[in-house]
Amino acid sequence: MAQKSKLDQGTLPFASLAELNAALHDRQISSLELTEFFGKRLEKFGPQYNALACLMLKPAKRQAKDADDEIKRERFKGILQGIPYGAKDLLAVAKFPTTWGAKPYADQVFDYDATVIKRLASKSSMALAKLSMVQLAGGGGYSSASASLQGPGLNPWNKMYWSGGSSSGSATAVAAGLVPFALGSETSGSILTPACYCGVTGLRPTYGLVSRHGAMALSWTLDKIGVLAHSAEDCGQVLHAIAGGDDDDPGSAHKSFYFAPGYYERFAETRIAYAEVHFAEWPDQALRPAFAQALATVKSMGAQMVEGKLPDLPYGPVISCIIDAEAASIFEKLIRSPQIEELGDQGQIDGLKASLNYSALDYLKAMRIRSQIRQSLADMFANVDLLVAPTKIDPPDRADQPFDEATPKRPDQKGIYAGLVQASNLAGLPALTIPCGFVNGLPIGLQIVGSPFSENRILAFGIEFQRRTDFHKQHPMVA
Repeated sequence: MAQKSKLDQGTLPFASLAELNAALHDRQISSLELTEFFGKRLEKFGPQYNALACLMLKPAKRQAKDADDEIKRERFKGILQGIPYGAKDLLAVAKFPTTWGAKPYADQVFDYDATVIKRLASKSSMALAKLSMVQLAGGGGYSSASASLQGPGLNPWNKMYWSGGSSSGSATAVAAGLVPFALGSETSGSILTPACYCGVTGLRPTYGLVSRHGAMALSWTLDKIGVLAHSAEDCGQVLHAIAGGDDDDPGSAHKSFYFAPGYYERFAETRIAYAEVHFAEWPDQALRPAFAQALATVKSMGAQMVEGKLPDLPYGPVISCIIDAEAASIFEKLIRSPQIEELGDQGQIDGLKASLNYSALDYLKAMRIRSQIRQSLADMFANVDLLVAPTKIDPPDRADQPFDEATPKRPDQKGIYAGLVQASNLAGLPALTIPCGFVNGLPIGLQIVGSPFSENRILAFGIEFQRRTDFHKQHPMVA
């Protein structure tokens, strides 16, 4: 009989949720030991990457002991039982600071847990740390990676580079093996970008599928809570636990999610829209060979590949207007107070102040165009199942350099890629980014977008891609 594989100090930081669950059930390790192990890694390495906002080891250890007792009594609650995780610092955890990454809120403490924190607790999965983020999730725009209370998010593959925003700490912590998975949020790219740059898998669910109660609001009609993990499989398992209706979130779709990607494994019946030019010509020159190989892997999966493009609509200006106008209402008190000057980025201060100048006419016009965008994408998904494109077509910026001093990016062209992140967020569509290669030691990513509530189809694609590649199993050296 073959021996069961055992986790050691080298493999434990990057183990899958299934591996951790098996180790807990086989008594190779206890939940308390697991929590202490990741707690020590967070304490040691988290500050090195500016990823740790607050360690919550004491209550996590109490919950871990309870999980160990449940497992001992064979009271099983699912794959997340006994596993610690990290949460972006815009999610409320009772009695601990929730700073929103910004100095004006450095001492802010809530007396309740966010709904997603409570749902994971019901599965006996414990919040071990609050993870750093771009201040106010980037509201108002920001001019450098240093726009965070903990300092610039550093990429664990190369600390000279940015980890991406605004869920910077969540992506870094997963990539560096400081937590098995993390919660993040996205309004327009804040999960996909850092997950791509840090070489982890990031899932942005359909708008309304996951409750935002207890999360900082940036844009009521765009904000989404999602998952960053080592694989598409792990993202699906976490989404299974946190999804569902919530009367405390006015934007809730009141839909549940059951992780069952097996229904979509027959890729010969799947229609995938893409554009060859987005892989071969638009990315930075050094990235093109790796993207060509990634596209070849996609084609080898046997799906029906359809050349296509997005409608020519002003995705960027529309989403900027909506975010800025809604953020102006949300943060009006801060913007009109002297505390606005405490933010660590002058460009963001100026942007928030300027957001007060939007008129109702501007906002309503943007929302009307948004309806056209939503309908255009619905029409597209009447003929295809998925859209596939590079997540980012250029490498991350230097962490110590203002964005406007970086090498100019290639302008967006017309097609699937151009505006895909903005367009899919405006329409509330789900998306997954998965690692698909490395260039000069830094990861690159592939994004997969689907129609509303098609998470299982997207995850099935990600799982199959990750069966055929090992990019998600490669990890940075964290000494």
